[in-house]
Amino acid sequence: MFLALYVGAQTLVADLRNKVKGEDGAVATEYALLLVLIALAIIGAAILLGGAIASVFTRGATTLGGVAPS
Repeated sequence: MFLALYVGAQTLVADLRNKVKGEDGAVATEYALLLVLIALAIIGAAILLGGAIASVFTRGATTLGGVAPS
């Protein structure tokens, strides 16, 4: 999941560099839309990752709940 996100981000950056070099009149609106899409992807990944981490810690706490300290 993270590898695909990283590769996608690297591809996006490379495409942006090529687009900036290839076009003289890039509109600020295009860059704003790209920033919004990137922000949404980061927020979505953070929400999914947060839920997964919470689940792991909940399972660990449940498992350790029945263990008496020595």
